[in-house]
Amino acid sequence: MNNGEGIDIHKANEQEKDLAAGLLSGSEPWIALGITLDQCYRNCHDPEFLVFIAYLKNEPGGIIIIDPRGIAGSPYVKSIAVFPEFRGQGIGKRLLLFAEELFRKDSKHIFICVSSFNLRARKLYEKCGFEAVGEFKDYIINGASEILMHKRL
Repeated sequence: MNNGEGIDIHKANEQEKDLAAGLLSGSEPWIALGITLDQCYRNCHDPEFLVFIAYLKNEPGGIIIIDPRGIAGSPYVKSIAVFPEFRGQGIGKRLLLFAEELFRKDSKHIFICVSSFNLRARKLYEKCGFEAVGEFKDYIINGASEILMHKRL
């Protein structure tokens, strides 16, 4: 899918899933949460999840992993990340919009979680119309919460 802004999104192949695992494991919040490369690799290659990659100017710019039946049968964005050199260029927003469009005809809801310390990501999600609906205190690491966010499609 090309959105007319030079961002092309397609289903990730095996090599791109490996690239996605490396991006996730080497980025926040996964570093702070103690999520290993092996865990990221398993998530990226899990056949239950959909993995898409965004390219900007023919360079990999970001990824999104979606569990299509995530929460009460509604899609759940399991992970989203943008390569550092492409942050602030609209790739994260475009990936979220892509996920919404992908599921809009079959679902009325979409969910995502954000770590309480990941303020930049939470601001993006809110800007895209997601609202906090729940908090899991000390869920992955002590002293931090995972905030469940929801958007009606």
